[in-house]
Amino acid sequence: MKVLISDNLSQNGIDILKNAGLEVDVKTGMKPDELKECIGEYHGIVIRSATKMTEDIIEAADNLKVIGRAGSGLDNVDKNAASKKGVVVMNTPGGNTITTAEHAFSMILSLARNIPQATASMKANKWEKKKFIGVELFNKTLGIVGIGAIGSQVARMAQGLEMNVLAFDPFLSSEKAADMGVEKVELDELFKRADVITIHTPLTNETKYIVNKETIGTMKHGVRIVNCARGGIINEKDLAEAIISGKVAGAALDVFETEPPEGNPLVGMDQVICTPHLGASTTEAQENVAIKVAEQIVDYLVSGTIRNAVNFPSIPADQLPRLQPYITLAEKMGTVATQLYGGSITEINMEFKGEATDINSEPVTIAAITGLLNPILEEAVNFVNAPFIAKERGIEIKETRSDEASDYHSLLVLRITYDGKEGVITGTLVSRKEPRIIKVDNFPVEIVPEGILLYIQNNDMPGVVGNIGMTLGKNNINIARMHFGRESKGGNAISVVNIDSDVNDDVLKQIKALPNINSVKVIKL
Repeated sequence: MKVLISDNLSQNGIDILKNAGLEVDVKTGMKPDELKECIGEYHGIVIRSATKMTEDIIEAADNLKVIGRAGSGLDNVDKNAASKKGVVVMNTPGGNTITTAEHAFSMILSLARNIPQATASMKANKWEKKKFIGVELFNKTLGIVGIGAIGSQVARMAQGLEMNVLAFDPFLSSEKAADMGVEKVELDELFKRADVITIHTPLTNETKYIVNKETIGTMKHGVRIVNCARGGIINEKDLAEAIISGKVAGAALDVFETEPPEGNPLVGMDQVICTPHLGASTTEAQENVAIKVAEQIVDYLVSGTIRNAVNFPSIPADQLPRLQPYITLAEKMGTVATQLYGGSITEINMEFKGEATDINSEPVTIAAITGLLNPILEEAVNFVNAPFIAKERGIEIKETRSDEASDYHSLLVLRITYDGKEGVITGTLVSRKEPRIIKVDNFPVEIVPEGILLYIQNNDMPGVVGNIGMTLGKNNINIARMHFGRESKGGNAISVVNIDSDVNDDVLKQIKALPNINSVKVIKL
């Protein structure tokens, strides 16, 4: 079998692949058209962040069985396209946890003591001792937004300097926070109390621009802000204005909404420390992830064992054909649930009904957990670590089975307990392979779970559908599908709209302002 290495990889990783009897080609720096032209001959590909595995490239990969990412981030891989084609997507979670946490804390220390600015001044033959007076971190309050693997490591470093640590994480239980020695708080309280704020969450609908003009206004005067997670979590324009006004004393940024950040005013500010996305860039981390991804690809291509896959569980290859449709359905149900309900989840119950009672339930339940956790956690969540992450956050996992599936061959019912409430998503397989969501809470509906969805709660009154369609049309947003459900005639109802392009806040406000519309949420799959 042949493996292509399209981004830089250490020689040790290359040697592991070759010693396993795989034929290895190293072709770095290819343009998308060049990769598309040659990808068809390879059974595996090893990438880092430079190679973009888009839908058209994956479609051209006729023999491809596995995509291995030397690192955790998979923004450059179309996982849906890979799953549809039966291509396993692997990453190497944890390989750069320490490195990224160390970089974040280096930024915190540098920000507190103006180290890069003072270095630049010295190199310009200046001695500006008074200009670069810093602040102590001892007894200051550090607010950590997202306390997964990286955030937890940052917390331990801060505690070593005797800082007070506040943590916001929707899945952090009070017991776990106590064990870690951190104070669990809501996000608004963290913003109000922290002297330094460091971000360790993924970029999602919920986290986009969580640091903005309004939230900065609630922060302490002279707060310092660090982002080594993802660009787009901070509204860079609002941050720049807050620095100019003096509200924010300084910022340290390793990531930007557009990279490289050409023309970004933050880069030129004296109060801002910038690095070019170096969080995972150490010799040790790059060596670790190269060896791990090579070993994982060998395990799969040589012996059929799947490890650290983000779209397949670790199960025997001969079970995949029957299980894969259920796995896809469960993961999509979880992704819908976490974006629909939010809140602090305490229990997940996956019910198997009809023919679904005969399948291996464990990977299906894990798929649902993965779908739930992935959109809101910075750490890489996959079919291997999802149960452990859920347990760490105090989430109880249950499974139940029933032969009764009413009018369907099989059903999956996902029950989520959150903030003392229950949310229920019911799904099935059309023709035993195509995923459908057929009920949300008490609303019967048929949803094709793909792309971008508008989930609208409305009153069951005339004119609602027409108004929604006219508003989207006026904003040049094409409707792919519309689905409706209601509890009773004239009562509460839902309208679920598949759209071909994203919607901005202005469009959402227009929809919310329509008659008989109660709420609107955007769900991305």
